[in-house]
Amino acid sequence: MQKLNRRQFNAILGAGIASMAVPFNIGAQSKPKVVVIGGGAAGATAARTMALSGAVDVTLISASDTYTTCFFSNLYLGGFREFESITHGYDKLSAGGVNVVTGFATGVDLGSKMVSLKDGATIAYDRLVVAPGIDLKYDSVPGYSEADAEIAPHAWQAGTQTQLLKAKMDAMQDGDNIVMVPPPNPYRCPPGPYERVSMMAHTLKARGYSKSKIIILDPKPKFSKQGLFQEGWEKHYPGLIEWYGPDVHGGIVNVDAKSGSVETDLDMFEGAVLNVVPGQKAGSIASAAGLTNETGFCPIDAESMRSTVDENVFVLGDASIAGAMPKSGFSANSQAKVAATAIVGDLTGADVGPATYANTCWSLIATDDGVKVGAQYEAVDGKIASTSTFISQTGEAADMRKTTYLESLGWYAGITADMFG
Repeated sequence: MQKLNRRQFNAILGAGIASMAVPFNIGAQSKPKVVVIGGGAAGATAARTMALSGAVDVTLISASDTYTTCFFSNLYLGGFREFESITHGYDKLSAGGVNVVTGFATGVDLGSKMVSLKDGATIAYDRLVVAPGIDLKYDSVPGYSEADAEIAPHAWQAGTQTQLLKAKMDAMQDGDNIVMVPPPNPYRCPPGPYERVSMMAHTLKARGYSKSKIIILDPKPKFSKQGLFQEGWEKHYPGLIEWYGPDVHGGIVNVDAKSGSVETDLDMFEGAVLNVVPGQKAGSIASAAGLTNETGFCPIDAESMRSTVDENVFVLGDASIAGAMPKSGFSANSQAKVAATAIVGDLTGADVGPATYANTCWSLIATDDGVKVGAQYEAVDGKIASTSTFISQTGEAADMRKTTYLESLGWYAGITADMFG
């Protein structure tokens, strides 16, 4: 098998543009096989990046033939996006050399390097990428269940749940309240709970609903970009949003989805719309494969995203324990490129340099009022640690906030092209 030198390897993976990729002739030998479980920001990016190298045979297993992004799903709730604009297919990935299989992975035999699907099929691999996103710990919220999600949607796995929450909001009348129970840490973000509140408030304000309120019963005493959000809420939606931390509400005692009520130590709160977001863990295939630890997520090597359980497996995105990196789409995309580089290096002998990662999380508070937070990361003492950070500031000029929002639109177009071609 021909080895890729570092210059050749970086020319392919670094550009990220299909037209610049020139597959290498690796001779008559069959290519090494890489299987990717999960077709989101992590899995799709990893699959496409490796396929661009031409050095490996890539199979992507996706539970659906389309993927709706959690990032920007809040903008759909706020009326800034159509549902179709956040839903993507895999046709371009297939055309770009990825074998796309629509199915649900139910098991992994680490010894025989085999993935089992729900329909009984099996797929062999030389390297495996596990990027299944999250599953929800429904019982982390007293009284809430998976069945209740059809009445009080979480909308934390984008698609039908997102549409259901939008339908619930569309059915509201002036004077109806929304009650949100945000998730505890760590959680997938986006969709960020507080951007979601902002988008809900934008919708209510646009309808002229002056009697309605959004009540947040948070299990956390503080949250990311709190000062920015609360400044924005006071500016754009005065009197519409009430946030209660655990020191005020005292804890969630019970959620009754059918009656639309949330009981706390402080009081009973009622809403025409309940948005309850439970605690989270790695997608079920990760635990079925034995890749999780006591946290419910998967420990990884900070230099490569390689599982600490099995050297032939890489875990990306929300399912991983990625040190200081948040569970965001940007993070997942960044981790996927590090893992793709490491995997192709493993299988071809290509030189692989030190891992670097990046993340930015944008949030829209109101029309043209965007804020962001982000960082650069490296492997430090065995963990992914931030090496530099930035965040929007309170009191910023309107033109800066608009620029931040427009920047997020460019990022969305870029990352979805990076994922799906």
